[in-house]
Amino acid sequence: MQCFPHLASNEAYSLDRRLTAGLGADHPAMALLAADCEALAARYGVPLGVAGTMTVTDGLNLVFVPREFQPAADGFDERFHFIGPSMGGREQSEQWSPPDPDAPLLYVSLGTVFKGRPEFYRACVDAVSDGPWQVAMTVGDTDAAALGALPSRVQVRPRFPQPAVRRHAAAFVSHAGMNSVMEALDYGVGLVAVSRTPEQAANAARLSELGLGEHLDADLVSAEALRAAVSRVASDPAVRGNLAEMRHAVQRSGGATRGADVIEHYLR
Repeated sequence: MQCFPHLASNEAYSLDRRLTAGLGADHPAMALLAADCEALAARYGVPLGVAGTMTVTDGLNLVFVPREFQPAADGFDERFHFIGPSMGGREQSEQWSPPDPDAPLLYVSLGTVFKGRPEFYRACVDAVSDGPWQVAMTVGDTDAAALGALPSRVQVRPRFPQPAVRRHAAAFVSHAGMNSVMEALDYGVGLVAVSRTPEQAANAARLSELGLGEHLDADLVSAEALRAAVSRVASDPAVRGNLAEMRHAVQRSGGATRGADVIEHYLR
């Protein structure tokens, strides 16, 4: 059995091929992966090469996205179960409410491993500073002082309780990591994706393809582009309709409970 915490891969669609496109065996990243495989194989006495970490279909495959979000979903057979995300109880354990219950909320977070880029965060502030928005912005280790003077409606912290914030958000500027994407879709929040890695770019492309958000070039993003994208994902009727449908797809996928049932049935 294997679990896919991201888009699934097989012959019909391969995230692995997308991630390794143009990387030969002598590329430093591939050489490092090969060395890791060799070390693990030696430690545990099992055969493992680079190919074994890529597109391999096992007897049971649990995918933590709904089938409706998976590219080429019709090409995945009965061995694949799209159980969607498992949200847990973080929203209940970490409470948060916006200062103004009536103003639309924009949430900005580039994930836990993204560092620096104060100019990007400043662009997010400038994008909505003259509008009705209030902003909750996670900046991690970035020094908030580097963003300059901030309007009173902008809260900047190293971290926010993400599920609790997204419950109130009308739009979400995100790096498009799959955990963030699925949490946003579970709440029906439109995304403005500013991806930095190939996997994030694949998620962002899928969001755009399904009309669930906007995908902006991280190297070219501006306050003007952010303002237009945030407005579209928050107010466009087509986007809002697509989000409502995908939210239902996420919630009916079954999550951890369905995953446990599938595993027990497989073992029997």
